Amino acid sequence: QPGYVTSDFGDGIRTLTNTGEEDDENLDRVSMDLELFEAFASGFLDSTREILLDAEKDALLYAGLLFPYMQAVRFLIDYLDGDTYYKIKHPEHNLVRTLAQLKLTKDGEEKMDKLKAIITKLS
Repeated sequence: QPGYVTSDFGDGIRTLTNTGEEDDENLDRVSMDLELFEAFASGFLDSTREILLDAEKDALLYAGLLFPYMQAVRFLIDYLDGDTYYKIKHPEHNLVRTLAQLKLTKDGEEKMDKLKAIITKLS
């Protein structure tokens, strides 16, 4: 399916590196696992290193932070719109999802220097 390489990378990071669940109510369990980040980035870059532009490689880091944030916004909009898009298990489900994705984003921001070092090493 056509799209942006950063979309594939960012959503992969959002989904695979979260130590908690997408809808984890215990935000202490939600963080971006650096080992999983490196493993995913390594496999991704092994397959794409030769075809990616330098600008695309540079953007991978930011995609890993952008996608949890974008998903948080989507969950919040759905919550405010009456939960019409995402299936929910309880009335606050999309709000819980929002908070978990924002926590993942914040944790990634706090680890930005380490994430950047990983991407630089693998590029």
